[in-house]
Amino acid sequence: MMPSRPFACAFALALSCTVSPLAMAQDAQPDDDGNADIVVTAQRREQSLLDVPLAVTALGGDSLAERGVTNSAQLGDAVPNLQINSPYGNTQPNFSLRGIGVANEYNSNQASPVGVYLDDVYLAPRTSHGMGLFDLDRIEVLRGPQGTLFGRNTTGGAVNFITKKPDLSGSNGYLQLGYANFDTFTAQGAAETTLSEDKLGLRVAANYAKGDGQIRNVFPGGRDAASTDTLQGRVALRAKPTETLDITLRAYGGRDRGTQAAVHGLGVFRTGLGFFEINENRVGVNRTDAWGFSANVALELSDTLSVTSITSYDGGSQNLQQAADGAPLDILDINWRSQYRQFSEELRANYDGDGVSFVGGLFYGWDRNVTDNTFNLPLPPAGGFFQHYRQVRNSYAVFGQADIDLADKLVLTLGARYTHDTSGYDDAHANLFIGAVGAAQTPIATTVPCAGVAGTCAYDPTARFALSDKNDALTGRVALSYTFDSGMLVYASYNRGYRAGAVNGGGYTSSAGIGYIKPERVNAYEVGIKGRAGGRLLTYAASAFYYDYTNQQLQDTRAGPVSFLVNAPKSEVYGLEVETTLRPVDGLRVDASLGLLHSKYKQLTLQGANLSGNDLPFAPRMTAQFGFEWDMVDVGGGTLTFAPNMAYSSRQFFSPFNEANAPGTGQINSELQQGANARVNAALSWSNDAITVRAFANNLFNRKLYGYGLDLRGAGFPYNFLVPAAPRTYGASIRYSF
Repeated sequence: MMPSRPFACAFALALSCTVSPLAMAQDAQPDDDGNADIVVTAQRREQSLLDVPLAVTALGGDSLAERGVTNSAQLGDAVPNLQINSPYGNTQPNFSLRGIGVANEYNSNQASPVGVYLDDVYLAPRTSHGMGLFDLDRIEVLRGPQGTLFGRNTTGGAVNFITKKPDLSGSNGYLQLGYANFDTFTAQGAAETTLSEDKLGLRVAANYAKGDGQIRNVFPGGRDAASTDTLQGRVALRAKPTETLDITLRAYGGRDRGTQAAVHGLGVFRTGLGFFEINENRVGVNRTDAWGFSANVALELSDTLSVTSITSYDGGSQNLQQAADGAPLDILDINWRSQYRQFSEELRANYDGDGVSFVGGLFYGWDRNVTDNTFNLPLPPAGGFFQHYRQVRNSYAVFGQADIDLADKLVLTLGARYTHDTSGYDDAHANLFIGAVGAAQTPIATTVPCAGVAGTCAYDPTARFALSDKNDALTGRVALSYTFDSGMLVYASYNRGYRAGAVNGGGYTSSAGIGYIKPERVNAYEVGIKGRAGGRLLTYAASAFYYDYTNQQLQDTRAGPVSFLVNAPKSEVYGLEVETTLRPVDGLRVDASLGLLHSKYKQLTLQGANLSGNDLPFAPRMTAQFGFEWDMVDVGGGTLTFAPNMAYSSRQFFSPFNEANAPGTGQINSELQQGANARVNAALSWSNDAITVRAFANNLFNRKLYGYGLDLRGAGFPYNFLVPAAPRTYGASIRYSF
């Protein structure tokens, strides 16, 4: 099925009016003509953003600050057709691009279909994706399956966080202090020194934030929800002993100790409360840690050939104490605990000769997740389930992509990647126990391994469950692009993406529901255009796309409570994206973007309900962003700048059921959605060469919005699980650069 007429007309209008845009909301250095020349590495080599035949949004560190984006979980306000949600606040964010994400999956062992990278290092655990943003060079968001160069599990796209590294000349840095409502104190800074000119440099950066809970808890003595308590640091050492050898060593570490996200749950205890209030006896703390080391070694073998090795070892943990009932009763209290380790090695070669540019190489990735979860339920007497398992995954790949000049300004791109994935799920055991929340647990029955109803298998402390799986996939890219004399680039492409099969990490009441499901696959077709008009006046890009999407992996929660991981056999996704940057006069930059999206299940039945024709979760049909930066006046030796922005989203569903209910259940799935909304942020700053003073307000009009929802009524609880998004925040900061 091809895109409907409204989408086609919108695309044609965008092309004819040249208001077809790519969000250039980023810092850029002017070239000799005074035009923004934005360099990205979306194809694993340095290129101008306008020369890349992909839908890419690049965002610089200063632009992120002007938009009020300080955490990766807020990126959805800056990128079209990007949604970010989580049942845990900023912890373990779920990225969804063009409707492709983890849907309603909440277990820590699942890989994100939107690959998240830190300095080209793939981050396997989703807990590590919830990072504070500081001392960044830029963020690159690649929309659409990246089946060649960013090939691991990227059916939706890739997000690459690129940190600043020493430039081997002089010394520089900054220190920034801030204060905001909810008694929030922030501090960040970086310092760089050149130890040997053009040879050796060191850069150190840190970020700290601590503030009270943003959601008031009326329970006597109870913690407020959604507080902030983070500390992060990063060190980069760069050595360039010769002109042809460039080595960058990075180490980072961070921790988060904020309180859990607020939950709107049992309705009787919502009486008399405001939207940003809860009545909860057990607001827990989200304890997460992440650390890692990487070595990037680049060697130029000749003027046309170079090789790069990227080696990394990363780890972390999460310990989330979540009261999932939103009530002063112990109805559902969960302790999510996991420990992570991962190793990866990528070796690639870059060739740039007459008429051919080639990137190819080998990849190996290993990651391990050891999980110990406790689910306290209102069982008579008090008790619940304890769950343990270990998951180990290995991924091997060989890849290559070539850009071939067929004629002057006409380029053919051919890319392929062969991937072999293995996954092992072992040492799995779960039991039913007696014991109140926080008290000693007395096991009374084994539930994993046990194929029957919970409580029907005698307790056996030595019983274990294990299984394994492997997948092979051939993915890749074919594209044809042409650059006109004006610099305008047009392209058409086919991309195939793949996400490895997965095991149900939510099976703890029985081993009957624990098994591997099929890999996801996406065949994506895209046409696009990007360029400049009027010299520096307008930068634009647009893309239209169609996806044939099979076997989306999602959770099916049923009474028991029992969770099943299942495949949605067939879906289709198509849409249009438009981004632009307009500079009508000196001192004024206007950024705008639009995303239109159609996402439907063509074939899906859950719990006896035919859901064919339903929207995919977290896939609003329209998103839009608009903002400007206006240098209003020069005063006091500096410039006063006003920078408001707006992010709009149409209605989105949190469940594949949309508003339908499975027959014979207590579901009320119409509760699991967020209606159309617009959030406004604004900043006013004064800056000169050394000092920036900034005042800001995010969610200026204090919109009452839900960011996540999960069906618990169908699991046998008398309420659904809903997480409110952040209220209005405002504050000020001062930054000194040297």
